[in-house]
Amino acid sequence: MSNISIIGTGNMARTIGARAIAGGNTVEVMGRNQPKAADLAKALGGGATTGEWGTAPAGDIVIVALLHDGVVPAVAQYGDALAGKVIVDISNPFNSTFDGLAHREQTSIAQEVAKAAPAGASVVKAFNTIFRHVLEKGRPDVFLAGDNAQAKARVEAFVESLGLRPLDVGGLRMAHWLEGAGVVTVGLANHGVGNLDFALGITELPVSE
Repeated sequence: MSNISIIGTGNMARTIGARAIAGGNTVEVMGRNQPKAADLAKALGGGATTGEWGTAPAGDIVIVALLHDGVVPAVAQYGDALAGKVIVDISNPFNSTFDGLAHREQTSIAQEVAKAAPAGASVVKAFNTIFRHVLEKGRPDVFLAGDNAQAKARVEAFVESLGLRPLDVGGLRMAHWLEGAGVVTVGLANHGVGNLDFALGITELPVSE
């Protein structure tokens, strides 16, 4: 099992934390609001602990569960405290109308995190194509992207501990397209599907002889 630190105290932090505990992982919660982080750790149970914002996370995998505009600043603030860690960005940089990305260039929050992260840290994009309540109650596929094979393998093992299937889409530059897939999920929710009770996934056909 994995040692996980979660930076953030919102709904996604709570949902991933709960599944992580249920999967036998150790969880540390870190938030700017220390009492709120402590309350979340207590609610998660399972020995979840609280870390101090900005200090070295206890977990080998650090999940940044913040709104997209807060992810890079948080990583920059932590600085060398994240050296050697696997940083997982789960954010969706939606524009104000939720039909496009907030950044105009072909980049991603995960790629910008990689620029701000200290030497020795690895960045993986994951979980951003899944609505929170689907992650809470369902068994969606988890798409992930990253440049470091070992870091991706560690995140894949963590995802499997949640009872979910990890699917590698390639290097970190693919994080841009995963963020685009996040936009697609919102479009489907508002139009083709008409609700939030779904997730993007892969259906494999039987191999023909």
